[in-house]
Amino acid sequence: MARTFRRKQSMEAVSEINVTPLIDLAFALLIIFMITTPLLEQTIPLNLPKEDQRDQGARPDVEVQVISIEKDGQVHWGTEPVSMAKLDEMLNRLAARAEPPVLSIRGDADIDYQHIIDVLNLVKKHKLTRISLDTAVR
Repeated sequence: MARTFRRKQSMEAVSEINVTPLIDLAFALLIIFMITTPLLEQTIPLNLPKEDQRDQGARPDVEVQVISIEKDGQVHWGTEPVSMAKLDEMLNRLAARAEPPVLSIRGDADIDYQHIIDVLNLVKKHKLTRISLDTAVR
């Protein structure tokens, strides 16, 4: 006895969901996010020091404030250039918060090391301990 897989009535409603368009939409969104995500990082372009590649542990979602130091010693808070006095004020406001953010310090690989030490001294002055020094991977 052979089994047939034909429908008995051709005018019967289809009760199955066609997932092909949903898969196409998911792949299209994936490609869009893969292309746009690297463009979202709007920071000062620096030549960061290199480190050996190693496995980075998964970080929980935390607030991060970026301090960048250019080759000529100019300090930036995010993308805004600031003086050392203005940076001192901003760090003072962060220190007053109940849970201060992580400070990501990015220094150009070719700058005088004293510029980084000056910024770190300001951070220490306000007793901010959550610091990340950014580097590029070799």
